[in-house]
Amino acid sequence: MSGNGNAAAKAEENSPKMRVIRVGTRKSQLARIQTDSVVAVLKSLYPGLQFEIVAMSTTGDKILDTALSKIGEKSLFTKELEHALEKNEVDLVVHSLKDLPTVLPPGFTIGAVCKRENPYDAVVFHPKFVGKTLETLPEKSVVGTSSLRRAAQLQRKFPHLEFKSIRGNLNTRLRKLDEFQEFSAIILAAAGLQRMGWQHRVGQILPPEDCMYAVGQGALGVEVRAKDQDILDLVSVLHDPETLLRCIAERAFLRHLEGGCSVPVAVHTAMKDGQLYLTGGVWSLDGSDSMQETMQATICVTAQQDDGPEDDPQLVGITARNIPRQAQLAAENLGISLASLLLNKGAKNILDVARQLNDAH
Repeated sequence: MSGNGNAAAKAEENSPKMRVIRVGTRKSQLARIQTDSVVAVLKSLYPGLQFEIVAMSTTGDKILDTALSKIGEKSLFTKELEHALEKNEVDLVVHSLKDLPTVLPPGFTIGAVCKRENPYDAVVFHPKFVGKTLETLPEKSVVGTSSLRRAAQLQRKFPHLEFKSIRGNLNTRLRKLDEFQEFSAIILAAAGLQRMGWQHRVGQILPPEDCMYAVGQGALGVEVRAKDQDILDLVSVLHDPETLLRCIAERAFLRHLEGGCSVPVAVHTAMKDGQLYLTGGVWSLDGSDSMQETMQATICVTAQQDDGPEDDPQLVGITARNIPRQAQLAAENLGISLASLLLNKGAKNILDVARQLNDAH
């Protein structure tokens, strides 16, 4: 090696190494796109850090022949990633927020809730039905969805259609739709199609009166070790205050109902003039029985008062020290109050029957 080469090697040895932050993600194309978007923001905010993406398969990615609601595992798309987080193999994990249970395993927290994209569901039609809507599809057309929530609401609204489970990542589902004659249309989250650059396939966006969305749909959550203050501080800048408060209300509603993917529960939230509006509903599996209500709460997100350190800053699994605590508590209380109202009106019976029927099939 030349003298110059030696000098360069020595200088490199002595220069401070760039700190590497390892980011866990699922292997699917959509998960990678979502993770890349979060990492791009972090890179622009922290040019002195290096980010390395670690992709892995989860249980939910591997079990493709069973409807999600039948597997009965709450952390289908998160367990393996959390295991890597626990073993310090990664420092943070990017998830679709709707995949994260409302009660996280001990030692973990959601350190950031990123700005929500379109939370609604979209209909993608088989090429021969392009230009149609769910309403104008022929009698007995089969519509694919992996979600009890969508099937229950849409069966009620469009009784002339049949709904059948379809599994796989977005690419797989679209291929099943296009290449086989089994499905006339499939229902997918609009946000996923948007992130994949497939907006041109959207034939219809479903308004809340047709189909309310899943808790947290359209938002990304960044999960970290709850005691890793360094990483918590690092990702907290990603919090979008409005998305965060809407999702705290939604998650509190779901947690208080004790819902999950094995029962049809859906929400709709909006922030307007300092008011947070939450509509929540529960359905029987066939959609024939349902109950929904709307409540609102005043939320002040402007003034950050110093609350002092709390023993447990988490609300429904989320830590956001940089957002006013009072606003977060008001959002959580709104979710709990709406769930209590529905439970008092008999929602528990609808959910219990739905759960039993789902388990029996």
